[in-house]
Amino acid sequence: MKDQQDRVNKTTDHGCFGCGVQNDMGLHLAFYRGDGEVVATFTPRPEHEGYTRMTHGGIVSTMLDEAMSWAVIDSGRLAVTARISVDFRKPVPSGEPVTVTGSVTNDRGRAVETSGEIRDGDGQVLATSTGLFIRVSEKQQREWEETYLIGESD
Repeated sequence: MKDQQDRVNKTTDHGCFGCGVQNDMGLHLAFYRGDGEVVATFTPRPEHEGYTRMTHGGIVSTMLDEAMSWAVIDSGRLAVTARISVDFRKPVPSGEPVTVTGSVTNDRGRAVETSGEIRDGDGQVLATSTGLFIRVSEKQQREWEETYLIGESD
């Protein structure tokens, strides 16, 4: 079991499709601090499939978007996705655990460039992504902090 102190998204009692536990249909991703990145392990289920035993591209994109977003949030401010690009290198199998990572590659203040990837259990890269995130205003930050970040700065 990973140390909860290293968990990035500790507050999960909301309906976010990517990380919220109150969304029964959601992915419930739990991100932890890695070496300059955030990391989650996830096992796609049959309901996440497009073709048989292949995770739908929208779910793959969501996992990467969520990882990159939490990498930005871990750097200090909430942000929203402005752009995401995904390269699907190999099918992401359902029923097998994968590792999802996200990192900040260029912090330009309000605009933050990111990258993400998904690897299988053997370390093979299945999908990569780049993203551009825009940090929210201080007013929006205050409004969202209670829902998304309370408990994050233990």
